[in-house]
Amino acid sequence: MLMPRKKTPDLTLPMVTGGQFKLSEESNERGTLVCFYRGLHCPICATYLKELEKLTPEFAERGIGTFAASTDVEERAQAMAEKADLKALRLGYGLSIAEATDWGLYISTSRGKSSLGIEEPDLFSEPGVFLVQPNQALYYMSVQTMPFVRPNFKELLTAVDGAMAANYPARGEHKVA
Repeated sequence: MLMPRKKTPDLTLPMVTGGQFKLSEESNERGTLVCFYRGLHCPICATYLKELEKLTPEFAERGIGTFAASTDVEERAQAMAEKADLKALRLGYGLSIAEATDWGLYISTSRGKSSLGIEEPDLFSEPGVFLVQPNQALYYMSVQTMPFVRPNFKELLTAVDGAMAANYPARGEHKVA
């Protein structure tokens, strides 16, 4: 189980634009927002990624980098990047089920074709959003068991502003034995 103020798993994934994303090499002043999405088959994911794309410059103004990834293969990730018209948001692919589990993501099995008529992978992760500090410690996380009711990125920006102004620490760090 991931715990606030503790180091997250490292994350190294290829990106659709080439090169690799390496969480351990991120140098953003306030950290990195990591968004795991379900995949090309998910109609909600494209809308969600478009919203993060739109707000990526605002996160950058606050010293926060953005990255999104799924268990999709390269071709499906490239199709998602085109569908969501991603330019600023870095998009990775090839997240393994083991890595998804390490991050505390829920795993689903295929139900065939989605409402978009796109085949679901045999296994894929459900969504999760993580704000990881520069030292790779977990600051915020939200994971879902379903594709809907995800954190609102605009509200998250407002929360980040308030937390930065108050020097508010990550919460939920106490583990009951």
